[in-house]
Amino acid sequence: MIPAYSFIILSYNEEQHLPRLLESIKDLNSPVFILDSGSTDQTVQIAQQAGAFMQQHAFENHPKQWDFALKNFNIQTPWVVCLDADQIVTPELKELLLNFKNEDHLNIDGIYFNRKNFFKGRWIKYGGYYPFYLLKMFRYSEGYSDLNENMDHRFIVPGKTIIWKQGHIIEENLKENNIRFWIDKHNRYSDLLAQEEVERMQNSRQQTLKPKLFGSPDERTAWLKRLWWQLPRYVRPALYFVHRMIFQLGILEGRIGVIFHFLQSFWFRLVVDIKIDELIKNKQKQNLNQSSLPLKFAIKFIVLFFIFYYFHVIFLGLASQGNHYIAFLDLHLNYIQGTRWLLLSGSARVLSWLGFDVIYNNIDLLVAGKGAIRLAYDCLGLGVISFFSAFVIAYPQKAYHKVIFLISGILIIQLLNIVRFVLLALFWNRKANQIIDHHTLFNIILYMLIMISMYFWIKFSDKQVSKQL
Repeated sequence: MIPAYSFIILSYNEEQHLPRLLESIKDLNSPVFILDSGSTDQTVQIAQQAGAFMQQHAFENHPKQWDFALKNFNIQTPWVVCLDADQIVTPELKELLLNFKNEDHLNIDGIYFNRKNFFKGRWIKYGGYYPFYLLKMFRYSEGYSDLNENMDHRFIVPGKTIIWKQGHIIEENLKENNIRFWIDKHNRYSDLLAQEEVERMQNSRQQTLKPKLFGSPDERTAWLKRLWWQLPRYVRPALYFVHRMIFQLGILEGRIGVIFHFLQSFWFRLVVDIKIDELIKNKQKQNLNQSSLPLKFAIKFIVLFFIFYYFHVIFLGLASQGNHYIAFLDLHLNYIQGTRWLLLSGSARVLSWLGFDVIYNNIDLLVAGKGAIRLAYDCLGLGVISFFSAFVIAYPQKAYHKVIFLISGILIIQLLNIVRFVLLALFWNRKANQIIDHHTLFNIILYMLIMISMYFWIKFSDKQVSKQL
């Protein structure tokens, strides 16, 4: 006979808690499935000894962890009971579960359990913490985890629900007896909650449940959350604390209870509000920086292009015979003449490989039986290289990506230049009436190739950045 329900439990380093929970449900004779998120203590061994079915899955947040558990365990029962490892099924709830029959609940999709929450050994009875109903049992084929929540996990069913008011689950995290653990845990939770609320402000995250003040417990929670989001930050934690202390009688809890309500309703909520403001300011700063990026890039590109372009022109004037001639630059640092020699010698080498007789000097190249070319300044491609270099350096990208692309691009430009000179030496007819001269044609082709290569470089670079994020 297939049992009416299975238990699904989430765990992470729960050697203190898991034995309690397993002991409280062992007489129910129902399958137990445990999704662990990488425990390093005895949790896995305890689960295996109890005969539970286990899987491992890295933890991101509770709603996604529950979603993975519901979708990846081989559940054969019509119902599931979803519990956290630090919870316990009380004898009263166990009695209700023992007597549960699927055929008695054919028109029901979910059952709420009543929770008793303990902090440092004390039952938190007031301040809105009791009674507190959680949808913990539902039809496996109908229920799902609400992924529109980032921190507060809840299950949703489309149909009718009922509440078991008498049967309880006890929730007591013994690790929280060390206040450092509680603070560290809620500091992580505050990150998730702050991010979630910012996303709701941006309408990128919506409520799954329809908020209803007089609806189910979760619908009422959704209504209260919507009200909370409308209250002014920094004021609402104080209002919430006063509400829990006075109107929900939290003041009657005693010292431990008052400490809990202060931490949970004021300190935690205040930290969330502070982090919300930090996220908003960082987002505004990021948007401001992003909006100014195109202008910064354009200015930087134009300035660099003029610097590079006119540096070559000025250097050519200083290294050439004339009024402003500087012999030292011409004799020792003349990279323009060096570029010309490399292009001429490279072209001559290619032509020699093709079987032609070639003669060249510092400016001219002659192919026997074909023709001759003269490499003027305009033939060196320094204008195109200036454009390419300015673009690559100005573009906001990591330095090593720029260096690799820049060096590769300049080498390819000059290799294409050599191909041009080879073709000119073999086929160009100077006397023919040309619609377009070879300089313009080469520049058009080269700029098109540069634009295409830049497109793919930018696309590749953005993809690498996205992976890192």
